[in-house]
Amino acid sequence: MSHWGSAFRVTTFGESHGGGVGCIVDGVPPRMPLTEADIQPMLDRRRPGQSALTTQRKEEDLVKIQSGTERGFTLGSPISLFVANRDQRPGDYGSMSQIPRPSHADYTYLRKYGIKSASGGGRSSARETIGRVAAGAIAEKWLSLAYGIEIVAWVSSIGHTTMDDIDAAAITRQEVDKSLVRCPDASATEKMKQEIESAQADQDSLGGVVSCVCRNVPPGWGEPSFDKLEAKLAHAMLSIPATKGFEIGSGFAGTSMRGSKHNDPFSSTEASQDGMLSTSTNHSGGIQGGISNGQPIVFRVAFKPPATIGLAQETVDYKGKSQVLKAEGRHDPCVVPRAVPIVEAMAALVLIDAGLVQLGRSGATQKASL
Repeated sequence: MSHWGSAFRVTTFGESHGGGVGCIVDGVPPRMPLTEADIQPMLDRRRPGQSALTTQRKEEDLVKIQSGTERGFTLGSPISLFVANRDQRPGDYGSMSQIPRPSHADYTYLRKYGIKSASGGGRSSARETIGRVAAGAIAEKWLSLAYGIEIVAWVSSIGHTTMDDIDAAAITRQEVDKSLVRCPDASATEKMKQEIESAQADQDSLGGVVSCVCRNVPPGWGEPSFDKLEAKLAHAMLSIPATKGFEIGSGFAGTSMRGSKHNDPFSSTEASQDGMLSTSTNHSGGIQGGISNGQPIVFRVAFKPPATIGLAQETVDYKGKSQVLKAEGRHDPCVVPRAVPIVEAMAALVLIDAGLVQLGRSGATQKASL
């Protein structure tokens, strides 16, 4: 489906080489200051053509608010956001119209619907994420104003290069965005650039990992059982194109630890008057029992190498006849640096939904106790 959320509901629309893309956001709290200037910076971080290491498709990705605001404030009604496609080239995909790209969604979309977008990836293209990022910018503004929540993602690995551990409590977007590959480690940045350039020269591609921290999330967000906060985060992150894995806190590394080492002891010395507790470690990644515990939420998302590459590949066409495919068009040799704002946006969409649900529960509880 093309929608996300319950209390804060987002529906995205548009294809990669159509007239444009965008989203409709329902459930935005009223009377919040909001203009295009609040949304555009996040889209600028996501847009193509940022450097020689990304696709050279030239798009300004200028967002237009079409409804839901007046005089710079939200009305509480659905907000429509639209971004026009300016540099679409459907002709680049002529040679691929009869050959499904290996590991792309061409074949599966055709099998599911009996038809597919003739150019680009259609709804499976990364341009679909423009609506997510735009909606995420709205969600992030509310989270910041209401709770002081901060969301920062960064590239922690590309190919065989992995950066050293970093203090997730202190990292900033400014540090991340100083790097051409959005890695806040100068030494690792240079090695990552070299890996991407090498793959690019070979007309090949690379994958990697985006790490993310969400700070100042209040305890109590998330639902038991099927709507656990980490389950929602995993769902959101794995809905992003090219993702192949998700882990939170200690993740898979925690399986090799003993419980005595993995447990996060509570700290009574940092307990506040309202009963808030801290922990001395954070192997849980800020979530316990599916509910936030007030510690930083830390997770990682794995991205595969982009499927569309210029390197010749032996495959078959839709009729099963052997073919050699050399993909044409403009494509990212590595999507990981541009995925950073998408990961941040999806985290914001998960958190605002959980926050509004909890806010509604708290209000109902207060009324019931009167």
